[in-house]
Amino acid sequence: MRTFDLSPLLRSSVGFDHLNHLLETAARLDETAPSYPPYNIEKQSDDRYRITMAVAGFEESDIELTAKGQTLLIAGKIRKEEAKVEYLHHGIAGRSFERRFELAEHIRVDRASLANGLLHVDLVREIPEAMKPRTIKIEAQAEPRLIESKAA
Repeated sequence: MRTFDLSPLLRSSVGFDHLNHLLETAARLDETAPSYPPYNIEKQSDDRYRITMAVAGFEESDIELTAKGQTLLIAGKIRKEEAKVEYLHHGIAGRSFERRFELAEHIRVDRASLANGLLHVDLVREIPEAMKPRTIKIEAQAEPRLIESKAA
């Protein structure tokens, strides 16, 4: 198992301790991680992203999206088949799933849509006004006033 020593980074920074958790989670993921359903993550611009997930056979009512903190959970619950079907080939997976995505700070879900068996989840980065860079005006300092002394 891989381990990452972030102590040099953490000595000179504040609030980045969650990076250690993210790296440990990434190290635990390997080829045995579930690959169903397949998905893409697209970067559409500097502040816009899209997760596209192949969910053939699912309807809007079968899929639940939950954003809690900085985690997006996408879960699909397959409805029960009413009639028993005899398959000659069963290649379309029709099983329930649960996918978690860790979102960076200030990323929020903008909207979600389902079309042609693809679930699209649009994400947007919204940096609060107080955290955006701002220019500080440098004011000219007033000239010091000299106090004149009256000679007696």
